[in-house]
Amino acid sequence: MHNKKAVSPIRVAVVQCDPQCGTEHRERNQQLCLSLALDAVKGGANLIVLPELSSTGYTFETREQAFEHAESIPDGPSVQMWMEFAREHSVYLAAGLVERAGMKLFDSAVLVGPDGFIGNYRKAHLWNQEKLWFSPGDLGFPVFETPIGRIGLLICWDIWFPEVPRLLSQQGADIICSLNNWVWTPPPLFDEAGRCMATYLTMTAAHVNNVFIAAANRVGTDRGERFLGCSLIAGTNGWPLGAVADAEQETILYADIDLSSTRSAPIWNDLNDLHRDRRCDVYGSMLGYTGHPQLPR
Repeated sequence: MHNKKAVSPIRVAVVQCDPQCGTEHRERNQQLCLSLALDAVKGGANLIVLPELSSTGYTFETREQAFEHAESIPDGPSVQMWMEFAREHSVYLAAGLVERAGMKLFDSAVLVGPDGFIGNYRKAHLWNQEKLWFSPGDLGFPVFETPIGRIGLLICWDIWFPEVPRLLSQQGADIICSLNNWVWTPPPLFDEAGRCMATYLTMTAAHVNNVFIAAANRVGTDRGERFLGCSLIAGTNGWPLGAVADAEQETILYADIDLSSTRSAPIWNDLNDLHRDRRCDVYGSMLGYTGHPQLPR
């Protein structure tokens, strides 16, 4: 715990597992995720994070296949199943699925709790062939108020864009649930400590934003695509709270934290404060979001 007396004590768990693509695997994926989530409940967790697209697997081959896996939010069977699980066990659960909204598909994450559906996020930054199946997210970067604290969501490739955890933290997120399918890319993939680049991006985002990040990745091979593992829970100082998961095994990681500790300014000495020291007065014209003055028009 970060305080002598925790104001919002929780046990967070990230589930690293191996869901498989294909409608024939749908029931197996659901049972796998629920079984591991139940293990996390038995381990004392009250906030549980599952990977990206945990109900469907990842490696679609056509847009039509992605449609076959899609469901509405919150009325679809996966979300209803997760809601029932959260109600039965009095926990909060973040999980990933293919969302269908009209004729659009989104790579989405939902947050459910003891009282039912809380909200969802649609992945803003699409990786590689995801652009062939999904529309870019259009819900912004919401932060959800819950009895245990303020919870933000991001998905996989989002962590490579520092704006995402910054925007979530600036809205007061106490913890970011990061749902991932980090894939095997050209080497080098791991350092001597067994950590991948996504590990360090997660640690850095937690550090520079003074926020907890619970990152659940998947493992295994899905239709020839291999995944990295390396799930972790990063503390507000950036360092992992406990082990970083390996690249091969299904596992559950836990951390006992006080969510409210994020609301204390990270002042390391009398003169430095990460949030206070930001130079918002000079960033706007330099970032290029609306056209940098030195860029060709």
